[in-house]
Amino acid sequence: MIGGLKTNALVPGSKVLGFGDYRPARIVTNDELAKIVDTDDAWIRSRVGIVERRIAAPDETIIDMGVHAGGKAIAASGLTPGDIDLVIVATCSAESPMPAHAASIAHRLGIAAPGAYDLNAACAGFCYALASADAAVRTGTARNVLVIGAEKMSQWLDWTDRSTCIIFADGAGAAVVGAATEPGVGPVVWGSDGGQADKIVITGRAGSIRQEGQAVFRWATSAVAPVALAACERAGVRPEDLAALVPHQANLRIIEAIARRVGAVNAVVADDIVHSGNTSGASIPIALSHMLERGDVPSGAPALLVGFGAGLAYAAQVIQIP
Repeated sequence: MIGGLKTNALVPGSKVLGFGDYRPARIVTNDELAKIVDTDDAWIRSRVGIVERRIAAPDETIIDMGVHAGGKAIAASGLTPGDIDLVIVATCSAESPMPAHAASIAHRLGIAAPGAYDLNAACAGFCYALASADAAVRTGTARNVLVIGAEKMSQWLDWTDRSTCIIFADGAGAAVVGAATEPGVGPVVWGSDGGQADKIVITGRAGSIRQEGQAVFRWATSAVAPVALAACERAGVRPEDLAALVPHQANLRIIEAIARRVGAVNAVVADDIVHSGNTSGASIPIALSHMLERGDVPSGAPALLVGFGAGLAYAAQVIQIP
């Protein structure tokens, strides 16, 4: 009882019950981009590590992609839509500011009257949403939470700007979080550096993505690894015991630099960016879903998730692989 009010019972922890993902059918290669901007396959591979990326159809929406990924995650979790009572959608590329994509996705999935909201922490969005889901389950606010990262970055690109159009892509990834007798989602380490918020921006309703690539690269390769190590420490997991390291799929050189600094020598390091591009808040769950499909990591093993991007926002936590 708090102040005479009855409170929901706390549960020991939460865990991820299943993942799902969706990537659009259209594949755009580096050679195709070389026809519209001054670039080539070798230049793109050497700077960001991308070979190809997925781009949504003009009439394919964030909601469409979120429904596909969310449905797969619910199926993988062994639950039904009726078991979900909270939906959180991490996105920074919304077609319109309201209504929330979460409510529409929940309706199309047949989830009745859930709590539903969108969250914008850009490329760190999925980690922020996962931490929020963990808190909701542990406090009894929700039983089972559907967390989705869904982005249509292509609609915010200037296709004549080679510094951005070669990087960003579209897709959705999702996870279901439920109660656990022991914590399966570790404490989040999160924060932001608003003094550098101008490094990655979309200005105005008609704007396109602009970023200061070198500044972002320097920040990500120096500031993100300590956050990742702090998340390991809070979870009580040594870096060498990690089975997987899943950083935001921003740039292959950034991913490799973070992996070296974290020292997760026995971990499979996600490199989904090579064939998926940078899908912002969707990149971590898409990469994890693909890892599970390939059997790269065993069930029950620890994985470190690290999100970072515009804001400049960052977040990291250790989870147990479902």
